[in-house]
Amino acid sequence: MSFENKNKADGYWKENIRLVLILLSIWAIVSFGCGILLVDVLNEYTFMGFKLGFWFAQQGAIYVFVALIFVYAAKTHKLDQKYGVDEE
Repeated sequence: MSFENKNKADGYWKENIRLVLILLSIWAIVSFGCGILLVDVLNEYTFMGFKLGFWFAQQGAIYVFVALIFVYAAKTHKLDQKYGVDEE
């Protein structure tokens, strides 16, 4: 990956780090919030036969994490194209 100038490189990494922080925040909210803090409230509902709080703690956070990986890949592909550092 080669940037035309330092300003483009700084802009790219600023946007990339911002994206990472947003996605990690979403994952933390789902994992910690839904799996630990809100478990009693969510357990009042069921999902696929399981209490919702239990489901988030055991599987939901993992599914969200995998989905965020695909979101990150798609967003960074667009970011690479925007800054002209894509591999195509």
